[in-house]
Amino acid sequence: MELGTYLVTGASLSSGRSTRTVVEAAIEGGVDVVQVREKGRPAREQLSVAREIRPLTEAAGVTLIINDRVDVARAVDADGVHLGDDDLPVAVAREQLGSEAVIGRSVSTVAGARRAETAGADYLGVGTIYETGSKDVADEESQLGTERVRAIDDAVGLPFVGIGGVTAENASDVVAAGADGVAVLSAITRADDPEAATRRLVDAVERA
Repeated sequence: MELGTYLVTGASLSSGRSTRTVVEAAIEGGVDVVQVREKGRPAREQLSVAREIRPLTEAAGVTLIINDRVDVARAVDADGVHLGDDDLPVAVAREQLGSEAVIGRSVSTVAGARRAETAGADYLGVGTIYETGSKDVADEESQLGTERVRAIDDAVGLPFVGIGGVTAENASDVVAAGADGVAVLSAITRADDPEAATRRLVDAVERA
């Protein structure tokens, strides 16, 4: 699985555009992974969005991940699921989705990264790296910086993306510190031209 440039969706931050429109543009721009993360929307609506997105990612060979909802991931035959502290344990998600599913885990500390690796996660989302307005984050998980990226890279063998406040201007710093890619929400969804914004991020990651 190529992590590279990883889009996290969020209709509330898409400047009035549909999630489908943003994902189509990101795919044209060269995105590697799309995570459907429609926080605050009922499960039925999340399922509807995921069903709309699945054919796009499948046709483009882009990995589709569902945030939190193992049931939605199963329903749309997504490639996997991304879990946080309040979600199902990695082992339970693995039982539900099978050995081939991609299971990601959000972490903010070296200890958390080690636990996720031991639990059988396939990749990590490390953050937040920089200040972000797209998610409420506890102080101890906020603005971790590239030093934390380096520490986690040294501590575990799992691939991971840095997330939180990442832009085309700082993405190369995150990858140079040890991340395998960057995950973004606002940098693509809020952009005037999401396709061009994706291309800039892809270029920054590849340069690093």
